Amino acid sequence: MPEMPWWLASPHLIDAILIFTLIEAAALAWWHQRTGRGLGMCRLLLMLLPGICLLLALRTSLAGAALPFVPAALAMALLCHLADLRGRWRG
Repeated sequence: MPEMPWWLASPHLIDAILIFTLIEAAALAWWHQRTGRGLGMCRLLLMLLPGICLLLALRTSLAGAALPFVPAALAMALLCHLADLRGRWRG
């Protein structure tokens, strides 16, 4: 089996993805503020936070962080996801 390229296993790739996610969030918030269309800031954050937490769990794992950080980030992703689902089910 071929070896994975070094840049795929780098925590810096996750940093770049996180930066692009934050840029996306800022652009969507700006669009909502300017036009009144799209998601409000609270709904936008609830939608993006689970993915951000999963990226942080992956980043801490790739960086070789201490044990409690990866499970903590995964637990936070679950809590954020459940909060997002609760908000969507309530309408």
